[in-house]
Amino acid sequence: MTIGIQSKEALLRTTLLETIAAKRDGLRASEMAVADLILADPVRAMDFNMAGLADAAKVSEPTVMRFCSAIGFDGFRSFKIKLAQTVALGLPVTLSAIEQGDSPSDLTAKVFNHTISSLDRARRHLDDAVMTRVIETMSRASEIIFIGTGASGIVALDAQQKHPLFGVPCFAPMDFHQQFIAAAMSGPRSVIVAISNTGHTESTLRVAQSGKSAGATIIAITGGGGPLSLLADLEIPAVTFEDTDFYTPTVSRLAALVIIDILATGVAMRSGADALEKIRLMKATLAEMRGTE
Repeated sequence: MTIGIQSKEALLRTTLLETIAAKRDGLRASEMAVADLILADPVRAMDFNMAGLADAAKVSEPTVMRFCSAIGFDGFRSFKIKLAQTVALGLPVTLSAIEQGDSPSDLTAKVFNHTISSLDRARRHLDDAVMTRVIETMSRASEIIFIGTGASGIVALDAQQKHPLFGVPCFAPMDFHQQFIAAAMSGPRSVIVAISNTGHTESTLRVAQSGKSAGATIIAITGGGGPLSLLADLEIPAVTFEDTDFYTPTVSRLAALVIIDILATGVAMRSGADALEKIRLMKATLAEMRGTE
């Protein structure tokens, strides 16, 4: 599929339905009819050929072609492929929001759709160059301190549990005072990974600032924006769909956990053959103890 440079970059960062919604108001009235039909029921729209979509939207086939071009595609076929991929990943929160009358079956489908599309969104917002720099920075660290509160604190504990992969002492103190002490006693070879979905958590900001003043490198895992982004030396966005009307979603935490897995594996892969063999032997021994080898 051939897409213009700007449109291609936009589509890499957002889902197709987000792109259509964002561009909708700038379309012609006839093209807007096509957009509305797709946004209202993307699963149904996926089954149409070009003539069928034009008929359902009460527009001409050339209008459908202009619509495809307006949102960044070189033809209807490439648009349909992207729509099918989007639907296969699950509908985003704007189309799968939980409602009071939903049945258990509806809830199951919507929560899974919400989670799958959110993780895909988080993946689309990761920058390869930034991830490479973060892995290199963590590979050179003398210690890694993971900080967070609430759900972010759970992510920090999971990261600490992966210390064999990071290959250096890892800490994830839960108490604010212990976090602050660890940050204040850090140094130029220390790395502090500050985890906050909002980027505004006051205690996390104070600890990160203390570590920065002590010379540590600050890496932020955040939903994007906020003071933590400005404070960090390197930022990894964990951008997800949030829907908190009826329940507290775990998708931001899941995205952060996946990012931790990427970092731990990336650092381990750089640690050399001897370190990898130690990890392999450790895991084999644990599997034998569990009776799962």
